[in-house]
Amino acid sequence: MNGFMLLAESVTFDGVIEAIDDFLWGWPLIIFILAAGVFLSCRLLFVQIRKLPKAFKYMFRNEKGGEGQMSAFSALCTALSATIGTGNIVGVATAICAGGPGALFWMIVAAFLGMATKFAECMLAVKYRTVDKDGHVLGGPFQYIEHGMKEKFGLNFKWLAVIFAVFGICVGLFGIGTFSQINSITAAVENVFSGVEGVPVIPEEIPFFGGTSLVVVITGVILTVLVGVVILGGVKRISSVATLVVPFMAILYVLVCLVILFTNITAVPQAIADIVISAFNPQAIAGGVAGTLIVAMQNGIARGIFSNEAGLGSAPIAAAHAQTKEPVRQGLVSMLGTFIDTIIICTMTGLTIVITGAWKSGLEGVDVTILAFSDGLPEAISAAAPVLLSVCLIFFAYTTIIGWDFYSESCLEYIVGRKKVAILIFRWLYLVAVFIGPYMTVSAVWNIADIFNGLMAVPNLIGVVALSGVVVKDTKDYFRRLKRVKEMGGDEDDLSAYDESPGEAEGESGDIFPSSDFPENTGMPHSSEAEAENAAGACAAGET
Repeated sequence: MNGFMLLAESVTFDGVIEAIDDFLWGWPLIIFILAAGVFLSCRLLFVQIRKLPKAFKYMFRNEKGGEGQMSAFSALCTALSATIGTGNIVGVATAICAGGPGALFWMIVAAFLGMATKFAECMLAVKYRTVDKDGHVLGGPFQYIEHGMKEKFGLNFKWLAVIFAVFGICVGLFGIGTFSQINSITAAVENVFSGVEGVPVIPEEIPFFGGTSLVVVITGVILTVLVGVVILGGVKRISSVATLVVPFMAILYVLVCLVILFTNITAVPQAIADIVISAFNPQAIAGGVAGTLIVAMQNGIARGIFSNEAGLGSAPIAAAHAQTKEPVRQGLVSMLGTFIDTIIICTMTGLTIVITGAWKSGLEGVDVTILAFSDGLPEAISAAAPVLLSVCLIFFAYTTIIGWDFYSESCLEYIVGRKKVAILIFRWLYLVAVFIGPYMTVSAVWNIADIFNGLMAVPNLIGVVALSGVVVKDTKDYFRRLKRVKEMGGDEDDLSAYDESPGEAEGESGDIFPSSDFPENTGMPHSSEAEAENAAGACAAGET
């Protein structure tokens, strides 16, 4: 009895949450997400390589016609607003410090495979979205889990869609969308003023705010107002702000990293060699500083997935709102989010950390990146490193706040419908969470957010993998139509100039992948169950 009581006393809430988080973001979820990426990459003949140039081309070119509430570029920026966040600065540093430089290699591998997953989930989001008479769009994993899987299997999976939506609401309101981001912003601002003498502190006797720097209080109030101005304006205002802010913040951060890389250009080749060698033999580079190969893989892959969110089901919600008639086209544009977030921005952060050796300093989190910037920038501006990084962190975290409000609202709308009162109440609750965020103890907040974020991936990937036959068939159809339109001298921004007959859509040989090109999507009415099964059967028979 005494032993049981001692055991009960030793188990804490934080400890239980941390244990669940460690298990969920251990090998089970990592293997699930990676396996889905490998499976989809193979089925789609590595669309992330073959069609990457076309994806960049479509990023800035709008289709003629099409329903939706924002342009393809705005949808991408809205997704990136929630994706590019503190993980690009803090997460990369954490992964490299724990797993050595090789963690960056595995982070890039996860992103490469994740691009195929992002393509599939965003394509499905556009295909199965609903558009009301007034042009209002609702789409995301909850839609293709319910409607797509019912169409294919004839079974009701709405319960699984609701589970996804509930997790999505929780992530936005209680975790990544609010508490953790506002804490990052206020901490960054406080860090900038840390060397300034005479900054007032709120008296201890004042409830809730007592002992807090006045800088934190003012920053929290200003940010709450700035977030409120955006989210109370709805999806169009969120997309407008994201389209303006995201390119600016990404370019600013990449430029600072490029200055560091060019300043230390002679060290770049050795850094790349260290990253590749350490990916398979961490001890060869780090000695006793880094862990085993398994540690390098786990940290790199987990942080990569967490950063770009491929497979988690968040980006499809933004993709569904794009003005398009062609789901495959938007899927191509949306997969660039993973490319930009991880293969560009996270790689830039990782290279600066490896080149400067900051990962061996014994520091943790954002302090590692600050040290890398301070040591890597030219001496004349190295003192400004903390300020530059804080500005980037503020922009990253702010856009994540408004992006996750959009995601959470969509999940709520799926459950309760277009009830204005419910949506308005949620927005005000979201602002309350932003306001109180700087003053909360967040020891368990990140872990709770991690858990909900990971739980979103399970129902989403079930839906994506189950509907992979639909993705393959539609992708094939799209590129076949695109090829025919080009041959006819038509406009690739309006494929309605060529409508295939059923016989042409299947092809004379019945091959899923024509030898001259690759899969494609119609954006036409949903494929029948028989057509989807034929497509899946052809792939399974080895015709891919």
